[in-house]
Amino acid sequence: MPDRDVRTIRDLIYYQYAKIIARRAFSVSDGKEAKKQHYGFVKDTFRDLKSGVKSWSEITREDRQFVEAEKRCVYCGAENDLHWEHIVPRSLRVKPECETCETIQGIHNQIWACGRCNSMKSAKGLYQFFKGKFPAERKFYDLIPPLLEKKYLKTIYNCHLCAGTLVGGDIDGDGELTVLDIDHIVA
Repeated sequence: MPDRDVRTIRDLIYYQYAKIIARRAFSVSDGKEAKKQHYGFVKDTFRDLKSGVKSWSEITREDRQFVEAEKRCVYCGAENDLHWEHIVPRSLRVKPECETCETIQGIHNQIWACGRCNSMKSAKGLYQFFKGKFPAERKFYDLIPPLLEKKYLKTIYNCHLCAGTLVGGDIDGDGELTVLDIDHIVA
């Protein structure tokens, strides 16, 4: 469990997002360092997001940042054999409407990925993919590029909202609430 106040999927999404904000605000390399060096800021930001005092930006902000970034695979940095990759798999079927849902099918859910990474990620959730990519790293989720994770969190939040699972806790049933619970609706 990331923090004692994180009890639901919604909380977990906000907590991960708060770590990204800390990374950006303090120019910290990863989420682990953001939490270690600026825990109070992360905790305050999490509480503000949860209470509605703060809200995250519209996803178009990340889209603009993505367009302005160099055209590279977001997972490995390759510059060749690039394809559009859906962060939340297009095959997600929480409801029949997912097939035409702009949140899943649209540009907000897309990034550049090389053919190799695109194939390796396949229909996995982002956290599941990074866990497999860095099997020896206990906090693999702190290695996800911030822009990628922000787009994912905003998209998957809407999927959980639609599925009615934002207030759920350990939805994968492994006995603890982890980022893999965020991915569970993708599985």
